[in-house]
Amino acid sequence: MENQATIDELVRVLDLRRLDGPGVGGEEHSFQGWNQPKPGDRLFGGQVLSQCVVATSATVAEDRPIHSFHGYFLRAGALHSELTFGVDVLRDGGSFSARRVQAYQDGQPIFTGMASFQRDEESMDYQDPMPLDVPQPEELPSLTEHLSGIDHPLLKGWVFKRPFEIRPVEPAIQAEFTGEQKSTERMWIRTVGPFGGDRVRNAAALAYAADYNLLEPTLRVHGIPWYTRELRMASLDHAMWWHGPVAVDDWLLFDLAGPRSNNGRGLGTASVYTRDGRLVAHATQQGMVRLKRH
Repeated sequence: MENQATIDELVRVLDLRRLDGPGVGGEEHSFQGWNQPKPGDRLFGGQVLSQCVVATSATVAEDRPIHSFHGYFLRAGALHSELTFGVDVLRDGGSFSARRVQAYQDGQPIFTGMASFQRDEESMDYQDPMPLDVPQPEELPSLTEHLSGIDHPLLKGWVFKRPFEIRPVEPAIQAEFTGEQKSTERMWIRTVGPFGGDRVRNAAALAYAADYNLLEPTLRVHGIPWYTRELRMASLDHAMWWHGPVAVDDWLLFDLAGPRSNNGRGLGTASVYTRDGRLVAHATQQGMVRLKRH
């Protein structure tokens, strides 16, 4: 029952309500979204990302799935403020469509993004191969098992209630740092229960999950646990590419890297593979990563 409750919560995140009239900024289409409860007063960035995927997709023909999204986090989202989305139709060409989306709270934009859509077609086809030296998910303990016995409000109020199960290859670094300091890591991810085959919802759910750990390699290479008191982190921008349909209730391998950290920023990247080796998505995020000095 608990697993179903978390899946139901994810579905509710993705069920936007279409509003009458233009968006706050005068956009052609407007939608209202639900804010997922989370410790503290800030929204989870993956929630807003996934809702932007749903909002833009709702204005495009069904035969044109999303293939890329580029967005910027402008302000921290507040848990208890109404969240609305405005979508502008920029172009509907012979095979591509483009949309602009803004997320608003209290009359101010908190996120802005661009999405591109394309009809599926036959073409040249190549992908980098999936890494071969990765344990299967059944061979790995879950993140919850890694962290069992640790008492922290973010674990009980957020990590342990996620709609996704995570099975990391490397040691968890939430509460304390263990393992090797390196800029790469891998983990298997899937929803905690069946999610259905809707293509838009699966693409949006993948955007939601991609926001969990893109900056973790930056912490790992510097030997910093997530719950370091002096640590300040915030997402700045996020880009994502879908190379085809994806099913988030099947195991997906996130091959993560943190190739650069400087000027109080960290860059994280992910290649996402299905269990049978198909490269189905890429994600990149830059975030603020600072250690507050007293």
